[in-house]
Amino acid sequence: MRSELFGTLPDGTPVHRWTLERGGVRVRVLTYGGIIQSAEVPDRSGRCTPVALGFDDLQGYLDHPGPYFGALVGRYANRIAGGAFTLGGRTYRLARNNEPNALHGGAAGFDKRVWEAAEAEHGVRLSRVSPDGEEGYPGRLTVSATYSLDESGALRIAYEATTDAPTVVNLTNHTYWNLAGAGSGGAGGHELRIAAARLTPTDGTQIPTGAYEDVDGTRFDFRDARKVGAGIDHNYVLDKGVTARPVEVAELSDPASGRVLTVATTEPGLQLYTADHFAEPLPFAPGDGVALETQHFPDSPNRPEFPSTELRPGGVYASETVYGFSVH
Repeated sequence: MRSELFGTLPDGTPVHRWTLERGGVRVRVLTYGGIIQSAEVPDRSGRCTPVALGFDDLQGYLDHPGPYFGALVGRYANRIAGGAFTLGGRTYRLARNNEPNALHGGAAGFDKRVWEAAEAEHGVRLSRVSPDGEEGYPGRLTVSATYSLDESGALRIAYEATTDAPTVVNLTNHTYWNLAGAGSGGAGGHELRIAAARLTPTDGTQIPTGAYEDVDGTRFDFRDARKVGAGIDHNYVLDKGVTARPVEVAELSDPASGRVLTVATTEPGLQLYTADHFAEPLPFAPGDGVALETQHFPDSPNRPEFPSTELRPGGVYASETVYGFSVH
C-alpha cells in the first residue's frame, strides 16, 4: 500500500492517492471526496482492466462534479424533499442543489471535501469533522470511512459517525461500474440480479411518494438476473432490511469478460442508476456505467414510515458495504 500526491486544489490544498493491492485487485482512493479513482480486476483470462469510471487527474473531478464519480456521498445520500426536514420540532433548511430538492449532501457535500488519511489494516481510513450547520445539517459530525481489501480482493467500505446533537446521516459510495472496462462503451448489456421484490416509487422530482411498489411483472424486476438496460434511477427496498452484518443483495456480471461484481451491505436500500444523463463534455456516454448505491431510502427524514436515518448523541452510525470480484 502506498500514498502519492495526486494533485493540488486551487487553494493549494494537496490531494493524495492511496493504492490498495491484494488478491489480484488494485484499488486507488483519493483523499478528495473519498473517491474511488480506479479499481483494476482480472477478467477470465487474467487480464486486469479498470472497471470503475473516473479521471486520470484531479482536474477531471473538479470540472465534472455532477455525476459524483466514485465519490463518498454525505451527509445525506440521495434526495431530501424541498431541501428541508424537521427534527425535534425544528426545521432545518438545506442547499437545494437539485431543484426543488437537496441532493447528495448539498452544494459542497462530503464528495467535495479533502479528508484526513491514515493507513489501516490492508487499507486506508479517511476521516473528517463536519461542523454544526455545514450545508444546513445540525450537529458536529465526526465521520470516517475505511477502505480495505480482504485476501480475496473484495473491497470493503466501513462507515462510522458520531454526533454532538441530533442529526440525520446516510452515507454511500457513488462508483459507476463497467465490468467490460471503463471507457469501453455501454454497460446496458451487463446482467444484474437484485434481491428486492419492491421499490419506492417517486414523483416528478424523484422524491418517494411513501408507498412501496411491487416489481413483479415490470421492467424493474431483477430478482432473476437479466440485462440492466436503461432508464432506471430507483431505490430498491432490499428483502433483507437493515442487518448487523453485510448480506449479499446484488450481482452484476459482464458475459464478454467474465467479470462478476457482488454487492453485500448492511443497508436496507440500493439505488440502481443506469447513468442515462451522461452528456458532453463528459468523456463518457449515456449508459457507460452502472451505479449500485447502498443506502437508506431517499427523503427518510420526512418519511417516518421509512427506516430511520436519525443519529443522536451517544449513538454510533455504522454501515458497511462489500464489493466482491470474481469471474465466471
